[in-house]
Amino acid sequence: MLLGLLGLLPPLVLGLLWEGGVAAGLFSGRLLPPPSRIGATLWGLAASGDLATHVEATLTRVGLGFAFGALAGILAGALVATLPRLRALIDPSLQALRAVPSLAWVPLFILWFGILETPKVLLIAVGVFFPVYVGVAGAIASVDRKLVEVGRVFRLSKAAQVRRILLPAVLPATLTALRTGLGLGFLFVVAAELMGASEGLGYLLVDGQQFGKPDQILAAIIAFAVVGKLADALLVGLTAPLVRWQDTARDSL
Repeated sequence: MLLGLLGLLPPLVLGLLWEGGVAAGLFSGRLLPPPSRIGATLWGLAASGDLATHVEATLTRVGLGFAFGALAGILAGALVATLPRLRALIDPSLQALRAVPSLAWVPLFILWFGILETPKVLLIAVGVFFPVYVGVAGAIASVDRKLVEVGRVFRLSKAAQVRRILLPAVLPATLTALRTGLGLGFLFVVAAELMGASEGLGYLLVDGQQFGKPDQILAAIIAFAVVGKLADALLVGLTAPLVRWQDTARDSL
């Protein structure tokens, strides 16, 4: 419990120094509003119900995009890692597409799908797909060959080898890839909400920039940080039972 609370110490100290610096006149609070002003903006957005509306819109887009992108990434990574001919056929193209910046897809998706929800969800799915694909393919390809040989020695069936050897070996790296994909989902949702969105935390960022409201911009950034951290913690909590068998030095390092 105490170790968890320690993580709150750096932002609290930074906030106090920030507030004190503005109060002492060391720097202007016009373009860099103090935490008290940002907190008041957040409170106003929450009291009016706007914050809940924007958070819900962003989470819905990220959730749908993450589900589609993660599922496609897991399937593609598993197929590419287990079928050498398929890997030689499509992996170079996927690796090339992985280098395309997120904003490069925006005009094409608008042209194809308009400016409603479909292109936004697809853009997020693209962002989630690539880290999951690379993580799953790499995890399967790095399974120790000796483990597979042990399964054959004990005459395990293909299904038993997958259940008792392959899945435990690839799960940790796969879950790490899912966490990375979720983080990129929140990164891509900002680009997605540039496509004619009227709701969402990305919309709050753009609205604050257009109307010169730095407190709203920083409030949206803080909301992104909190929502993203909670989503990551939820994913870790839901997947923790899958790797409970691991005997690692994580808590002692």
